[in-house]
This record gives sequence, structure tokens and C-alpha cells, in this order.
Amino acid sequence: MLKSRHRIALFICFLIFIQAAHYFFSLPGTIIPVKIINSRRTSLNERTTDIEKLFTYVVKNPTIINNASTSNESIRGVNVFAEGTFAISINFTKPDPVEYRSLPICNFSTSNNDSSVYKVAINKTIYSLDVIEQHHGTDLHLGGHYFPKTCQAQQRLAIIVCYRNRLLHLKLFLHNIHPFLQQQKLDYTIFIVNQHGNEKFNRAALFNVGYIEAMKLYSFDCFIFHDVDLVPEDLRNLYRCGERPKHMSVAVDKFSYRLLYSTLFGGVTAFSISDFVSANGYPTVYWGWGGEDDDMYQRVVRKLKKKIVRYPMEIARYKMIRSFNHTSSVVNPDRHAILYSRYNYDRDGINSTTYKLHDVTFYKLFTFVNVTLTEESFEQIRLRLNITRREPKRSKSQKKKA
Repeated sequence: MLKSRHRIALFICFLIFIQAAHYFFSLPGTIIPVKIINSRRTSLNERTTDIEKLFTYVVKNPTIINNASTSNESIRGVNVFAEGTFAISINFTKPDPVEYRSLPICNFSTSNNDSSVYKVAINKTIYSLDVIEQHHGTDLHLGGHYFPKTCQAQQRLAIIVCYRNRLLHLKLFLHNIHPFLQQQKLDYTIFIVNQHGNEKFNRAALFNVGYIEAMKLYSFDCFIFHDVDLVPEDLRNLYRCGERPKHMSVAVDKFSYRLLYSTLFGGVTAFSISDFVSANGYPTVYWGWGGEDDDMYQRVVRKLKKKIVRYPMEIARYKMIRSFNHTSSVVNPDRHAILYSRYNYDRDGINSTTYKLHDVTFYKLFTFVNVTLTEESFEQIRLRLNITRREPKRSKSQKKKA
């Protein structure tokens, strides 16, 4: 009698297990196990603020840990970067402070009289991310972080790239930029900041997001804001920050390697952390194409009271990656009204940057920051920045009729 009861109980447990398993595997977005590297999790309040210690960065959606359901360009869609090594949480690797300080200072010499030795051969072949990892990832840490082993880098560099649906450009960029930076013996990390959603593209706001999220990981002191379709052609173009903001992409092949106008400050720019914070970062009010670079130039001149610096054109040369059918953002019709209003820069910038952070994914080649921005209408911007609406000029005939 007792044995029969045990058999009945075991049979009931077996039925319950079968039903539970069926329910679990029939759920949408079933988790598929993958290799997760250094994925120990902590709560946000357990993070250490000591920049010399390792700590774990926890994303807002820690349960999404697989190739099938993790989204980047499309939340909970297909992961277009799935071919690369990644993790949703890592111990951000930093140099050992004691050992690193005992190393000599890194020095990349640019004194060779033969300029041809500094010319970079741009590789135009599009490789998959795992192949790029094989080529350039030997000493690369997850998150796209690299630092030399035999010398001490003088700066901690964050390269911030604004991004949306430009995978082929990104692959070419990564394949060329990593060896370039490693030859210069830099302590650097590449951040790809993706704007999710259908709002107009806001390049400048994404740069601010990159700065904010980067500073949660490491004590960066130099920031280079970079377009994804530009690749440097000369190793003497040092990716470092100085006492003044620097315009890096002076001569681009698309424009016959000439500077279009004297106040041009777009493409690739470099800021020390003190200058970037003092300028209140990039403006957030330019939705669509145009305006933000000229605004940033004015911030340097008017707010920082500084002049930008440039390398000579024969050094600051860049190749622009072909379009791959990429469609540019719609021109912002209100850009001039904002730009020439001379609004108070303290009212807009880092301190007014708002975004919804969906996830942060640490790939071998880069750190991917996925956000949604809330678009503002020109009327909202005008009221917030106290911009006076200017009446259009009237012709003499219109004045007479009035």
C-alpha cells in the first residue's frame, strides 16, 4: 500500500514537472545560453567609486543575456552584432596602479623626417566582428578597452561615436581605428552610442550621453568625439588632448583634403575633460542635420574663451567611408534660429541631457550604449532657452501695404 502511494506521488510530480517545462519553453523570447564572460552581478549601490579598483557595471535589463533576445539597433530584435564576443556585465579591466606607475611613460615618436612611414593604408575590406577580433583583439579587453603593457599611457582616452543603423561603416571603422590607436600606445576605450527609435537623429546629444555613461566606468580625462564614417590616414595625428580643444579631421578626401571654412569644427574633435565640462558639453537642441558643430565652436570661443587648434593639413587627413546607401538626416530648418540667438549655454548641454538607457553591452571591440532620446519641438526649445522669435524681413511693397 505504501509503495503504491509513493508511485502515485512520483507520477503526480512527474506530470507537474512536464507541465512546468512545457510552460517555460513555450514562453516568447526563450533564453538561449551563451558564453558570458566576467558576468558577476552586483546592485548599483555596491559599485565602488575608487577609480583604481575593478567594479561591475550593471545594465538596466540584466536578464537579457543571449544572442537571440539582446537588442542593440532594435530593442528585443535581432542582434546585428551577435557574431562578436560580448557580455552584459563585466569587471572593467584597468591597469594595476602599482605596477603601471613603475613603467616608463609611453612615447610615440613623430620626429622621423620621412613622412611616408606615418602613412596609414586604409583597409576597405568589410570583415565580420569575430574576424576583426582575431586581427586586433589580442590585448583588447571587453568593452573595446586597450592599454599598453610595457609603458604607462599619459591619458585615459574615451572615443565617443554616435550611431544609428550603419553596421558596414562601423565594421570598417573598427578594423582600421584599433590598430591605429594601438600603434600610438594609448589607453583608450571605444563607445558606440546608439539612438534607438524613430526620433530625428541628434548627434550632439548622443555625444553627451557617451560622456555621461563613459564616466561611470573609468576615470577618463580625454574625450574624442568621432563620426563613424571617418578614418585617420596619418599616425602623426595623435589622438590626445591638450590645453585647448582640437579639430582633428581638418582635411577629408571627400572635400579634396581642404578645410571648407575657418570655423569648421565637425567630424572628429578632441576635448580634455575640464574643457568639455566647462563648455557644458554639446548642445542637445539640434534635431536632424546641421548646427551642432558650429554651436560647439561658439561654445569654445565664447564660453571657454579659447581658440581651437589643428594639426597641419598634411597630417590631419581622413578618409570618408563610402555611403553604403546611407541616408543622411533631414536638414534642421531651425538650426540658424537657434545658432544665431546667442542663447545662454548654461541652459543646454550636459546638464539638460535626458535619455532612456535601455542597455549597455560590452563587446570585445567596443562598448555599446543603447538609448532613446525625447525629441523637442522648436517651440519647446525656444521657450526653454528664451529665444526671441524674429519676424521675417518684409519687402518694400509689403511695408507699403501695411
